[in-house]
Amino acid sequence: MPLRQGTTFSDEAVPEIDPTTTAGVLTERLQAWKHAVVYLEDYVGAVEKAHKVHSKEYEKVLKTISHPLREGHHFDQGLGGVAGFFENMRVNTQALVNTNTETEKTLKGTVLPILERLHKEIKAKHKEVSHGVAKSAKEIEKARNATQKHIELLGQHSASFESAGGKFTPTDDPYVLKRGVVHRLNKQIIAENNHSNDLVHVQDGFQVFEAHVIQVVQEAMEAFNQVAGGQAEKTRGLYADMLGAAQRIPGDFEWKAFNARDGHRLVNPNDPPRSLEAVTFPNQTHASTKPLIEGSLERKSRNKLSWGTQSAYYVVTPAKFLHEFKDDDDLQHDPKPELSIYLPDAVIGTPSGEKFNVKGKDRGKSFSSKIAGTSELAFKAHTPADAQRWFEAISVAIGATGGAYESTPASPVVGAPESQSSTSSKIPDAAAGHKEQEAGITGGETVSSPTAMSPTDKVASDPTTPAATAEEKKTLG
Repeated sequence: MPLRQGTTFSDEAVPEIDPTTTAGVLTERLQAWKHAVVYLEDYVGAVEKAHKVHSKEYEKVLKTISHPLREGHHFDQGLGGVAGFFENMRVNTQALVNTNTETEKTLKGTVLPILERLHKEIKAKHKEVSHGVAKSAKEIEKARNATQKHIELLGQHSASFESAGGKFTPTDDPYVLKRGVVHRLNKQIIAENNHSNDLVHVQDGFQVFEAHVIQVVQEAMEAFNQVAGGQAEKTRGLYADMLGAAQRIPGDFEWKAFNARDGHRLVNPNDPPRSLEAVTFPNQTHASTKPLIEGSLERKSRNKLSWGTQSAYYVVTPAKFLHEFKDDDDLQHDPKPELSIYLPDAVIGTPSGEKFNVKGKDRGKSFSSKIAGTSELAFKAHTPADAQRWFEAISVAIGATGGAYESTPASPVVGAPESQSSTSSKIPDAAAGHKEQEAGITGGETVSSPTAMSPTDKVASDPTTPAATAEEKKTLG
């Protein structure tokens, strides 16, 4: 065990042991207890401030749901639905704000004062011990100095006793000095014993005092647990209530309520599906939307390096266009013409079997139409009769009265006046039917209704028409 240096004195008259050693240890211990209590004060104070901050933060949380739900009319406004759930969240969040504010005030008004009072007690005890021990220590030091002075004086006169021959003053008599040493040593020992008794009393009181300190700390922590722990339980209960409000909403509650309110705006599952055939729209049957002729044809590519023919879907419209489409499907993709020839500016060759040629410029907006310019297109119908029908429909769109050019491998365009007069002289009378279409040059005067007039009617009504008018020359040019 460690040696008790503070309360055990040696047999020497003036011991070298510091009488304040025990007192220093005890005062330092009180300082340690004071700092421990200060730690607790700081902790509880920090928790109190944290709850104050939490209260303000929960106010921010409350603002996120303080406004009514957007498009809230879609939800049932009763307590059992989504609107009621959010109202429950608002109430519980406001309770979180309040409980944090209450916790802050309770910690500040209940728990912290307990620790502050204990702090003052320890501080007073520290002052009592340190001041009392310091006073008695000074008395001991004074008594020791007096004893030491007389011991030194006794030694001085004892050493000069023989040389002086016994001649001393009464106050310097070694006998008197010895008695003075005993007197002062007695006073010193009494002071030292009193100081020792005081330290023993202080030590005995320390056990009781520290038990009191621990008891107060326990009381403070119990109060702290009731306040902060109770707040935590309240918080848990509030969140559990929010969860319960959400879990109590039946899965089909909102839909059933919505269906009851706005079912007339929903699709009736018993209604038959719409079909494209049953849909009508303005100008659906206008005369300008009905083709003069349509169907599939084969056409030789304009690329001279390409061989063979390609099949496509062609239409002659009342707007006097010859359009080429990939197919006749309007549903899978947007039907945009691959090629568009304005027929009044084009010429058509006389059919040769199932083949016929059309010479004109592609008016489409594709890149190939811009670089192709005017070109001669070679078509092939399924049968000669189909080729004749296409020839007649295109002739109506062109609105021509002259003889058509003869298609040759080079497909020259007959545009000179003398060639036109020579071919026009071969036109028979109206009774010959449509034979004049095969010999006439297309182009020239247009008709008001391409579906109501044919080249035969035009030739029969005006047999004296010149072989080539200025407009025909422009068309053939």
